[in-house]
Amino acid sequence: MPASAAPMISSVQKLVLYETRARYFLVGSNPAETKYRVLKIDRTEPKDLVIIDDKHVYTQQEVRELLGRLDLGNRTKIGQKGSSGLSRAVSAFGVVGFVRFLEGYYIVLITKRRKMADIGGHAIYKIEDTNMIYIPNDSVRVTHPDEARYLRIFQNVDLSSNFYFSYSYDLSHSLQYNLTVLRMPLETLRTETTQTRQESFDIFEDEGLSTQGGSGVFGVCSKPYEKYVWNGKLLEAVKNTVHRDWLLYIIHGFCGQSKLLIYGRPIYVTLIARRSSKFAGTRFLKRGANCEGDVANEVETEQILYDASVMSFSAGSYSSYVQVRGSVPLYWSQDISTMMPKPPITLDQADPFAHVAALHFDQMLQRFGSPIIILNLVKEREKRKHERILSEELVAAVTYLNQFLPPEHAIIYIPWDMAKYTKSKLCNVLDRLNVIAESVVKKTGFFVNRPDSYCSILRPDEKWNELGGYVVSTGRLQTGVLRTNCVDCLDRTNTAQFMVGKCALAYQLYSLGLIDKPNLQFDTDAVRLFEELYEDHGDTLSLQYGGSQLVHRVKTYRKIAPWTQHSKDIMQTLSRYYSNAFSDADRQDSINLFLGVFKPTEGRPHLWELPTDFYLHHKNTLSLSQTRRSYTYWWTTGVLKHLPLPFDEVTCAENRHKLTVKKFHKYEEEIDIHNEFFRPYELSSFDETFCLAMTNSTRDFMPKNVGIDPSPFTVRKPEETGKSVLGNKSNREETVLQRKTAASAPPPPSEEAVSSSSEDDSGTDKEDEGAVSQRSTPVKVTDTGDNTKITENVVQSTKDVYGVNLSDVPSEDDLAIYARFVQLGQSQHKQDKSSQQVCSKHHLDRVINLIPISSFSQDNIYEVQPPRADRKSIEIFHAHIQAGRGNMQPLGKDDFLMYREYIRNRYL
Repeated sequence: MPASAAPMISSVQKLVLYETRARYFLVGSNPAETKYRVLKIDRTEPKDLVIIDDKHVYTQQEVRELLGRLDLGNRTKIGQKGSSGLSRAVSAFGVVGFVRFLEGYYIVLITKRRKMADIGGHAIYKIEDTNMIYIPNDSVRVTHPDEARYLRIFQNVDLSSNFYFSYSYDLSHSLQYNLTVLRMPLETLRTETTQTRQESFDIFEDEGLSTQGGSGVFGVCSKPYEKYVWNGKLLEAVKNTVHRDWLLYIIHGFCGQSKLLIYGRPIYVTLIARRSSKFAGTRFLKRGANCEGDVANEVETEQILYDASVMSFSAGSYSSYVQVRGSVPLYWSQDISTMMPKPPITLDQADPFAHVAALHFDQMLQRFGSPIIILNLVKEREKRKHERILSEELVAAVTYLNQFLPPEHAIIYIPWDMAKYTKSKLCNVLDRLNVIAESVVKKTGFFVNRPDSYCSILRPDEKWNELGGYVVSTGRLQTGVLRTNCVDCLDRTNTAQFMVGKCALAYQLYSLGLIDKPNLQFDTDAVRLFEELYEDHGDTLSLQYGGSQLVHRVKTYRKIAPWTQHSKDIMQTLSRYYSNAFSDADRQDSINLFLGVFKPTEGRPHLWELPTDFYLHHKNTLSLSQTRRSYTYWWTTGVLKHLPLPFDEVTCAENRHKLTVKKFHKYEEEIDIHNEFFRPYELSSFDETFCLAMTNSTRDFMPKNVGIDPSPFTVRKPEETGKSVLGNKSNREETVLQRKTAASAPPPPSEEAVSSSSEDDSGTDKEDEGAVSQRSTPVKVTDTGDNTKITENVVQSTKDVYGVNLSDVPSEDDLAIYARFVQLGQSQHKQDKSSQQVCSKHHLDRVINLIPISSFSQDNIYEVQPPRADRKSIEIFHAHIQAGRGNMQPLGKDDFLMYREYIRNRYL
């Protein structure tokens, strides 16, 4: 990556909303509060949104003077000091967007946030709370009787449940895309800078440019991928009128990060799931695909691994692997009016030319390249034809599409009846999945931003040499992707994705030089940490789509789940059935309103009056398309030419237009990630430090008798695989449950007590049910022997590390031994011989006499004297040197006698 390219950091991270009777003034600043921007929002328009952005950068003094003038000018009487003309309404951290129903516009602000992950110094935050403020003044407000109902439906989408954003990292794209953009040639970046300046003039854009040249840094900002942005419609009204720093794009899904300590070396393991905003909804109400190729429950999961000891994108070591889940790309649905646990699957439309599947796989080829690998986990053999309907149609669609693709880029289809193998006692499900995972990762490869290590050349590994992907001078690129599906894309899919992710994790660790072979085994600290991340990921996605947590987990398929897990599975099944039958319809209406799929309009039917939302998601039912895609050349023009590389990552004119490139000084705040991460102008507290509060393999997974082997890649015995050194499960459960909140609807009350962790700790006692913050250190732990609460710091005790406890007061014998040890150390100092002789008379009787075991006369930390060689040894050494030079010495009488003795004993 060139050193002169860096991602741009938003300069609007702290916001304050000021209010007058006629205006709202939104003041945004950078974290250091040295640069300010101001938005003026008109409150006199009853239904229109009027926003003015002067695009000027203010200093702190200028903003104070501006607010002072506004306060003075908006008082009821000039010179009156009792009443203020400018009042502070709310403080915030970002703007989600603007929305209008039947009256005026609302502004949605982020009022609370929590740091969830850190990627190379770029922080990822979770929305904790929002505030929705009505913009028009009460004097001009035109009331409508249905406004309050629309407001309630909109607020059913709980923005505090698994919505994430970042000020400097593009969450809608993968790490491979974000780093590939920064590696673009400098000539391309200079061209984009020149074109952007010619198209529009902006005072802020030219700030910080180097007049002498050579010291400038290109700041790069890419256009977000719209499919995974959830507030795109909410920002649509202002994105062309305000500066880009005001636009904060959020994603929905999951984000979790844990620290893997390898002998003190911090390796951050991050899992990011991006849920598609296209054809989004709940379980039985959104199945299959729409007319544009967007499928239901489509989630892109990316696992990122990087060495946290080096923070920079240019100098650090980063690796990622991406896989996708999504419903079968066909026109199919299930009728839930029959109130059956498994409603029959019906194909709604005939698609002999696989039009919908072609649109879907065309999107995947553009974003991921080739090969596209389909892992179909639905049932193949059934007494009554149910899931097999989808398999037969999918095979026909893939067969049709492959006949027009080049053979080397054909779609790979892997059918595997996972439910059938689970019921079999002779087959190990995870062993078979591991074989599939190995073949998949070898075909797609993975992303790493550093070339292969020299040790992999000296000691080549067979598996590593067979690895696919695309090798470049700066590392490796992932080409292609695995697309996993079952019927719901929840339980079976999550387990399969975990096995593929576990296989990819081994290759990632090997590529960074952390393990000697690309292989990881179960029951190691590293795999248990990764398994918990994936189960949190699966629970969260299952709550969002199915209304309950996972029913079948990794331990279920390993057949080592405790007997209490069966009752929990039953509760999750009942919870999922209840959610699907009674609350999914309301959640679907909320999602349709939030994403802008339905827009309230005066004189048209309301959202709750529609019998179905089929026509909202299938636009071809309301109007005929003017262009018809080819039945044979079903891919987008230009995609095939660049395969196996994804079209979105190649350097071409179309992709360059998606970038915003500006030039700054190398120490400008807009591109200085060191200043953004460490915040030298803020007072830091250990209790608030994210890296200390995050999940830690040593603290949370390493067993108590760690003195045996502290490596996170050592297989632990069943009795050693306790949850953590904390010894109690409930604290970890309460921490994990903070990340597992349902999207759009809260879970039933019974789910609060159901653990989402897969560890077998059923014998431990439960603690108080009070929530424990993920950022709180120290942690309170309950001892099972006596019910007294103790406080345990992050640092482990000597009992946990060494297996012994230090006594409060040493015994007299121990003190005497220690005193002799001190005298022994003091006697090793270089002293005068006379003083040593005097000292020895008085103290040698109390000092332990040690016999040297080496040939060194002086051998201590202060002095080392080499031993003296005798004359015979020196002669032998010189004879050896001369023999090496070809000068052989004549044999003596003793040599002949020795040789004769050797011949007599050997042959006679």
